[in-house]
Amino acid sequence: MLERSLKALFESRFGKSVDGFAPLKGDGSARKLFRLAAASQTAIGVGGPDAMENRAFLDFSRHFKRCGLPVPEIYAEDLDRGIYLEEDLGDMTLFQFLTTSRVGGALSAETLDLYRKAVGFLPRFQIDAGRTLNYDVCYPRPSFDKQSMMWDLSYFKYYFLRLAKIPFDEQALENDFERFSEFLLAADRRYFLYRDFQSRNIMIRDGEPFFIDYQGGRRGALQYDLASLLFDAKADLPIEVRDELAERYVEAASTLAPIDRSTFLRFFPGFVYIRIMQAMGAYGLRGFYERKTQFLASIPYAIRNLEYLLRTAELSLELPELTQVWRRLVASS
Repeated sequence: MLERSLKALFESRFGKSVDGFAPLKGDGSARKLFRLAAASQTAIGVGGPDAMENRAFLDFSRHFKRCGLPVPEIYAEDLDRGIYLEEDLGDMTLFQFLTTSRVGGALSAETLDLYRKAVGFLPRFQIDAGRTLNYDVCYPRPSFDKQSMMWDLSYFKYYFLRLAKIPFDEQALENDFERFSEFLLAADRRYFLYRDFQSRNIMIRDGEPFFIDYQGGRRGALQYDLASLLFDAKADLPIEVRDELAERYVEAASTLAPIDRSTFLRFFPGFVYIRIMQAMGAYGLRGFYERKTQFLASIPYAIRNLEYLLRTAELSLELPELTQVWRRLVASS
């Protein structure tokens, strides 16, 4: 049924009969992706069971395209059937490019250049496009608010700490979650938060980056997306590269909005921590619970990032139980 509907949508849009239809590897969501082809024309067909998620992706895509940002063009949609066609950006992600071109721990010059381009585009999504974006379509929340943060922290607690059998005092941890979220809420949150700005969601075509999977975006703080990219677990960026990219990002963002560097950096470690915990919750759900072993491979990298933060980053608040949990995770590796 899905195949027939996508083929019909393709043929209606391009006036050509489909002669190639191949499933693509899933991204961990409930969406189903396919590559459709007819002669020289290809498109990615998507079947999404969540109507609100589909609406967010399509609305954001068109808005970003109008803003001159490199995102897939939307060719056609049939929202009653939960399907749409988008531009085919190929198969090479930034993560794959990084992995295949890496020599030891060092990044190739080409990879570093792509990361520099990515951090140059990021504030254009967050600030320029974020000014006129329709936040009414954001899903599942209109902003990265207290509720969103507590969901992520609970995700970490139940799907990682519980399943990995890491001990903690439940009430003390909840108290720290409360304090931590209040701290993060004090950051400037008037911008677009992409939500999953990481190397697997950046496609490389003809040597240039294109951006996908922003349907979970909402209003929020600038620091979160930079944390997502620089502390992307298996990308394992060298510390000096992270530092350079962070400086480049602040410089680029400061040309678009009044960014106070010291304030930005004061909140940055907190957003790195919450992003790592959200990712570890996902690794626990997919790896421990759903037995998808490829997700387990990211855990040692995430724990290494925690160890680095515990050594080098300062949070301007006390989180005794949460800090103990982080230390237990590091000690368990």
